[in-house]
Amino acid sequence: MPGKVKAYELQSKSKNDLSKQLTELKTELASLRVQKIAGGSAAKLTKINTVKKSIARVLTVINQKQRQNLREFYKNKKYLPLDLRYKKTRAIRRRLTKHEASLKTVKQHKKDIHFPIRKYAVKA
Repeated sequence: MPGKVKAYELQSKSKNDLSKQLTELKTELASLRVQKIAGGSAAKLTKINTVKKSIARVLTVINQKQRQNLREFYKNKKYLPLDLRYKKTRAIRRRLTKHEASLKTVKQHKKDIHFPIRKYAVKA
């Protein structure tokens, strides 16, 4: 694998291509580690870092695609898996929804109907 792997190039690839590239990178990393022990050149040793980063990029893109597909699948469902929900803060998640907060009790509703706010005509 010559050079670094670019994330934007990976996003256009299919799942199979990404998994193939991942196995290639892992075998390359294994061979580089063997060369490191055998006493390889400095250029090979510096390449280990770029290969590790490339593996991380491929795994990141795979994960992003997987989550994107899951989001698409659960788009119009009633419940979302916990890891796809918005994180925000615990307090915000526990808070009443806008609808729940706007609801009135039966007693308050009756009170509003039977005793409306009085309107006064003020003489100027």
